[in-house]
Amino acid sequence: MTDARLRRGRGSLGVSFFVQGVTFALLVTRIPGIQDRYGISDALLPAFLAAVPILAGVASVATEKVVARVGPAVVLRWAQPVVLLALLGVGAGTEMWEAAVALGLFGLAVGALDASMNMLGVNLQRAYGQSIMLGFHASYSLGGIVGASLAWVGAHWHLSLFVSYLPVVAVLLPAALVGSRWYGAGEHRTVKGEAGESRGSGVAFALLLPLCLVMTFAYIGDSTVSNWSAKYLQDVLGSSEEAATVPYNAYMVTTLLGRAVGDLGVRRLGAAAVVRCGAVLAALGFAVVAVAPGAWVGIAGFTVLGFGLSVIVPQTFAAAGRLFPEASDAAVARLNVFNYVGFLIGSPLVGALGDAWSYRGAMLVPMVLVLVTVVYATSFGSREARYGGGHERPRTVDVG
Repeated sequence: MTDARLRRGRGSLGVSFFVQGVTFALLVTRIPGIQDRYGISDALLPAFLAAVPILAGVASVATEKVVARVGPAVVLRWAQPVVLLALLGVGAGTEMWEAAVALGLFGLAVGALDASMNMLGVNLQRAYGQSIMLGFHASYSLGGIVGASLAWVGAHWHLSLFVSYLPVVAVLLPAALVGSRWYGAGEHRTVKGEAGESRGSGVAFALLLPLCLVMTFAYIGDSTVSNWSAKYLQDVLGSSEEAATVPYNAYMVTTLLGRAVGDLGVRRLGAAAVVRCGAVLAALGFAVVAVAPGAWVGIAGFTVLGFGLSVIVPQTFAAAGRLFPEASDAAVARLNVFNYVGFLIGSPLVGALGDAWSYRGAMLVPMVLVLVTVVYATSFGSREARYGGGHERPRTVDVG
């Protein structure tokens, strides 16, 4: 009975990750259409785009307090419909203030959703006693591919944003609501001490810091690919406009593949070894991109990048859960903020370095940052910390 409940919880949470992948891809891949619909100038667009991760970070911090009272399953059950409706609102408005309200609501709901979704993933992994976190993020990557494909269809057929978004929301919203009834499977509640305080409610930032840095560096790398791969291929490597769309698609596919097999690697080799290998692959990918003599070598570099970065973020969330087993929800909420920090830093950093120096040189910066993850690999557990035998064993982070 318990096993069946956990399987239902795992399946429903996988659907939630998939839905969020579709939703986020539909937003970010139609940014030019959103800009045209609302008449947002190029000078004002960065402010709109930056507001979403900033508000998401604020919501992620607030989610830590909310889940202490109601649990992450309740937060996710209501945050995901709000995200979907906010997406529909982005496509329905005509005035700039309407876009600001819809995007603001999207950012706040996404912060609560990302935090609660990963909390539940960490809790389910603990209940299973083996690595399953990468599988959830593989569902997200698959959703991203589907969402980007649907966005291409909408743009190709010149559909309005509202017409593009409405059928997707009409299908995904009921699916998310139905699946939400099983989110609570494996939900971890913090044990209360005699004084009514949560044991382990204090998350020592000094111990969490290495994972925060790893999360930031991973998202700097990810945002570099999503924001600059097309421009780099076309402007630096002299590709055609059509070929310039290939790197991100290749990156998304290899991210999906890496996450699909990553849990098996963690079970066999341990989290630290998998993260270390991923960081080296990602750094190699950036190095290939930086020295690429032509478009196809550059595409190969971005493809390798997808394999490398794919394993780092899911395992960082999992490591936070192992480090603070009695306060995993709080640790995940705080760690989640740094995914938005990396997103906010990455794109402007590469752009500024590209303009002031060179875009080839700019690619070396995320390469070095992601390579630093190798130094912090011990934060994910020792080589012997593997998943198997029905138990997941917490490890102490080495910050030295």
